[in-house]
Amino acid sequence: MFGSPRELLAGVIRSLPDPARAAPIRAAQIARRLPRAARGSKPHLVALCEVAQMLARRLGLPAALDAHFPLLTERWDGKSPLARAAGEEIPLPVRIAHVARDGTLQRLLGGDEHAARMVAERAGHAFDPAVAEIFVADAPALLEDDTATWDRLLDAEPRPLVLEGDAVDRALGAMGDFADLVSPSFVGHSAGVATLADAAAGRAGLGDDDRATIRRAALVHDVGRVAVSTRIWQKHGSLNADEWEKVRLHPYLTERILAPSPWLARLAHVAGAHHERLDGSGYHRGSISPALGTGQRLLAAADAYHAMTEPRPHRTPLGPQEAGATLLAECRAGRFDPDAVAAVLSAAGQPVPRVERPAGLTEREAQVVGLIARGLQTKEVASLLGISAKTADRHIQNAYGKLGVSSRAAAAVFAMEHGLATWGELPIGVTSQPS
Repeated sequence: MFGSPRELLAGVIRSLPDPARAAPIRAAQIARRLPRAARGSKPHLVALCEVAQMLARRLGLPAALDAHFPLLTERWDGKSPLARAAGEEIPLPVRIAHVARDGTLQRLLGGDEHAARMVAERAGHAFDPAVAEIFVADAPALLEDDTATWDRLLDAEPRPLVLEGDAVDRALGAMGDFADLVSPSFVGHSAGVATLADAAAGRAGLGDDDRATIRRAALVHDVGRVAVSTRIWQKHGSLNADEWEKVRLHPYLTERILAPSPWLARLAHVAGAHHERLDGSGYHRGSISPALGTGQRLLAAADAYHAMTEPRPHRTPLGPQEAGATLLAECRAGRFDPDAVAAVLSAAGQPVPRVERPAGLTEREAQVVGLIARGLQTKEVASLLGISAKTADRHIQNAYGKLGVSSRAAAAVFAMEHGLATWGELPIGVTSQPS
């Protein structure tokens, strides 16, 4: 966009699909698709500006920035496809951002000297000469990797922007929606998962704070997708080994995107675990049951169910009942938490079958083991479940016999391994009424 017509043409050619095809096939492909790509460039740039403007509003950024976003793709010489402004008609912050953006990209491509040379060549064409001159004169220092840069930028902000309440959810929703734009098949995914996970957390009996954490983590759980090539997400066939490794990294990248902000970092451990499975078969960590908490289990189940009901380039969507049956089969195979699956299916309006408990435990015995694992005494268990102490003790002894243990510590280990000790004050379905 900031290069010469020849450089722009080369960039368009490189961006066409299937770059590894044989030369004659590639030539025919370029001849067929290049005119269409050229015709589509203007609408693409219009869309880029409009989406940036809409997302900025949802992020809660000041209204004064609105006038900047329609000029994101303009050039100093006025020779942009949209031709909306030229020279000093382009606001100074936008002119600075243009040089910073291109300088950073060119450094990634060829180092500091290459970045300085490219910006210098484009001065007076794409870039404000005065801004370009400042960059070229001090490029190594300006481009230096420095972990304190972000902190210095925030310290220099004259009026820090602080979001509270619903504004936080709107901003996180904007981040999730931006990530979902990577492929048409993902549009609405993050918001849909957040709605489902929040409702499931309510059915699981979690408090407002825990529900907010799960909902907000769900809104941004897939922001790491933006660091993986769109070509991979839109591939119709099976992924090769290299592509699959890149896909497996996107939860890790979500965590890294959230990590620099202390506030967002609180969501990272939930958001980054949405592809983990209780048996260790998930990614990116391959965590097993004891390492996965309530929010992580709920989000994983909600994400899996919602994704199954959405179309993907390589498959058609499943209907709600078929998706529910598939999720239950995965649960029985030991990959999803039974309580999380029950809560998600209930929130999705699907029938919730009786949850099969490990070691042949009854529902009540599983509840008792979970409470014992949390350190409650027999009388406290009885009070919470609305049963007599004698009945509670009988449940404990029956459970110990089925587990083959004789101590609270061993029962606690079993409960952690099988997800019986991860829920709130009471397990799903427990009330204060006598059984």
